[in-house]
Amino acid sequence: MSASALEDPLQRYLAHLRDERRLAALTRAHYARDLNAFATYLAADGVSVWSAVDSQHIRQYMAREHRRGLGSRSLQRLLSSIRGLYRYLQRENLAQRDPTADLSAPRPHQRLPRTLDVDTTARLLDAPAATSDPADPLAVRDRALFELVYSAGLRLAEVAALNAQAVAGDPDTLRVVGKGAKTRVVPIGRAAREALITWRDQRSAMAQADEPALFVSQRGKRLSHRAIQMRLQGLARERGLDQPVNPHMLRHAFATHLLESSGDLRAVQELLGHADISTTQIYAHLDFQHLAEVYDKAHPRARRK
Repeated sequence: MSASALEDPLQRYLAHLRDERRLAALTRAHYARDLNAFATYLAADGVSVWSAVDSQHIRQYMAREHRRGLGSRSLQRLLSSIRGLYRYLQRENLAQRDPTADLSAPRPHQRLPRTLDVDTTARLLDAPAATSDPADPLAVRDRALFELVYSAGLRLAEVAALNAQAVAGDPDTLRVVGKGAKTRVVPIGRAAREALITWRDQRSAMAQADEPALFVSQRGKRLSHRAIQMRLQGLARERGLDQPVNPHMLRHAFATHLLESSGDLRAVQELLGHADISTTQIYAHLDFQHLAEVYDKAHPRARRK
């Protein structure tokens, strides 16, 4: 049996992820790296077709990768990659069974995401900067960008991908294309709406004529992920924050503050675009952590002498 008996179905699966699942390029690269390495391992072990793989092959491979230093989160992604491949192979009648069915990867220790409290977020977004002119088009752009991330709980990739047409008129909502090309509609708060209208009036002077992006650089092209990160870091320094800040922390702040006020985990899930509510439950832990800190400071029986 030729090596293509492993290679051909794998390449068809990766094309399926691109064309049908429409996964992001970086996600597809992770899948391709994991699965190509697994295919190489199988070929070296004498396995020439995917239907011949059993759970023991996968266990031995994961054990080897773990000995080489692969962490629990990476092992989970590896197993998920193999499981997704077998779902596709079964659909295409290239495998009769899924050898991952009874397997599970070690659960990683869940670290709480770093976020900003309400006062710090207000200081970041509201306080006048010592070194920047509020009338400067770049300052106007940055205010609209970061107000929108915090107002709508957007991912970095989501805000960078927005086009100007998405906020035409006086928008109260925004249609966002998230992970897996899934679309959700999120409300836009007053502060973000006003900042967007101000930026939209100035954008035309910066954007190249054929550039659809909502947020553009000084060269008039779509603002890159790295540029957005660096602008937020610079803003945090200007505002005197004593901690590094990244765009995802504003998304975390959006979720945490909304949950603290509403207690509605399901609504937060919908607004964040999480497919599984278990992903959103991390914010319930953050909310409890906040309540515990308040209790420790305020309750007379909790205070340390």
